[in-house]
This record gives sequence, C-alpha cells and structure tokens, in this order.
Amino acid sequence: MEDVASESDVQHEPRVCDGALTRAFGFLGKRWNGIIIGTLTSGPAGFSELRRGVTGISDSVLSERLTELAKAGLVQREVQEGPPISVQYTLTKAGLGLLPAMEALTSWAAENLPAEGSEGGPC
Repeated sequence: MEDVASESDVQHEPRVCDGALTRAFGFLGKRWNGIIIGTLTSGPAGFSELRRGVTGISDSVLSERLTELAKAGLVQREVQEGPPISVQYTLTKAGLGLLPAMEALTSWAAENLPAEGSEGGPC
C-alpha cells in the first residue's frame, strides 16, 4: 500500500512579505506620516499651515513626525531668516519619489474604500 501524504503533512515555505515593503508600510503607515507627505505635495508649508492642513494632529506629534520625516530624508526643514524668522517644510527628491505611489493609493482608495462620511482630507 502506498503512503499518501495528506495536505496537512506537506511542508510549505511560510509566506513572507518583502522586507522593503514591510519597512515602507511600517514608516508610512505610522499615523500622520502619509497625511503630512500628502499635504506637502501641494508645495512648501510652514508649521502652522501643516497643523491646519492635518486635522486632528497635536503640535507635539506634528513636530515629532516632521523630525522623523526629515531624518528619513523625505522632508527638508528650511529656516528662513526674518524678520520674522520662519520655518518651511518641503518634500525632498526622495519625498517627491513617493508621489506616484501616493497617487495610485489615492485612486485605489477612491474606487475601493467607502468614504465613511468625509468628502476629502487635508491633501
């Protein structure tokens, strides 16, 4: 009599997501990061402009996220001499490189996810 292995006996390689994709979603999926980047697609913005554009974010969290985005090389912080002294945030070349992916995600969400009562966001 032949030994027939059942499906449960067959060893399968575990499914593993690509490491780069995991890092991308880990970083961009962090609350507010994607929204801040999306808001900056319209051009440079000061801290107050970003705070108004990213509804619901606190000053301390916005400051923390902007620091993270700058360390990651996606956002550039530029101090403009005054008076008054101001700070502008703009997307770097790496940040601008995210735009096609952001546009594709926006189109996909518009077609596949319910609006949940809002007609749009800050970006």
